[in-house]
Amino acid sequence: MQALAQSIKLWGKALGFDQVGIADIDLAKQEAHFLSWLEQGFHGAMDYMAKHGKKRTRPADLVPGTVRVISVSMNYFPPHARDAVETLHDADMAYISRYALGRDYHKVMRNKLQSLCEQIQQQVGDFEYRVFTDSAPVLEVALAEKAGLGWRGKHTLLLSRDAGSWFFLGEIYTNLPLPIDASQDNHCGTCDACIRVCPTQAIVAPYRLDARRCISYLTIEHKGSIPEEYRGLIGNRVYGCDDCQLCCPWNRFAQLTQENDFHVRMGLDQASLLELFTWTEEQFKQHLAGSAIYRIGYEQWLRNIAVGLGNAPHSDAIIQALESRRNDASPMLLEHIDWALQQQSAQV
Repeated sequence: MQALAQSIKLWGKALGFDQVGIADIDLAKQEAHFLSWLEQGFHGAMDYMAKHGKKRTRPADLVPGTVRVISVSMNYFPPHARDAVETLHDADMAYISRYALGRDYHKVMRNKLQSLCEQIQQQVGDFEYRVFTDSAPVLEVALAEKAGLGWRGKHTLLLSRDAGSWFFLGEIYTNLPLPIDASQDNHCGTCDACIRVCPTQAIVAPYRLDARRCISYLTIEHKGSIPEEYRGLIGNRVYGCDDCQLCCPWNRFAQLTQENDFHVRMGLDQASLLELFTWTEEQFKQHLAGSAIYRIGYEQWLRNIAVGLGNAPHSDAIIQALESRRNDASPMLLEHIDWALQQQSAQV
């Protein structure tokens, strides 16, 4: 099993994973923290976080027979992308979270995890396994932390001394009794940069995130009207938010992705709010097919951009674009368009 574990790590890295570690399935300590988070309602409208009961914190309940989890990471920060901070400070531009500038990571990661399992199968014969990438009730960060891939930062993301936090996580649940890896020490120290920088103060305490305030939640997971108190704070962030990662000192050591699928597509790193707002639904589907953004749908996409346009400097072109969509907008979208028009008018 020791030799097999070493082989799995070599095979994983050959497939493009940047880190590979192995964890046991004891998440009792993390379960208490997770249940407390749910009880406080910090998951917002993400009902799926609670509906699976304790399967998220008890891997063997989700996949019977599981005794180990192979945890992997894969860097996603794209090369040649326009500087993130520069884009955030350009209010006419649309800021899209770095993870979503390329192809949807779900399929890329799943395919590689499946390939890794097939290599293991060639070595040991049939064995029980199931692969995951942000696609089931899995406590990804906790498992990756146990597998020695890094430590949970105060922003709740996983941090690595060698890779910062710009990476995806994936898992293989298996019945193979592989030797486990040692966890790492926490190296956040007294730093609270991520807590201070959050535009909506969503990190309510170290290691405690109120998703209801988080811009990533509001622009991606939240399907209805964005609370007015947060719209001005969203700025030009139309899909996700990276502020807590951009300010993190450990991301000085982050590595650019080696995966071509995560390189920038469709010029999304330097697209203007106005340009994106003019897309028809057909253009949205065509341009964002194969992107993680596609999942939020056209109406939510326009909702987010309308908020960005409301926060942009006054422009007759922006007012005209907003007005042009009023007649055929849904009630939810119309609410955000009218808010944006009010914001634009207030700048005159």
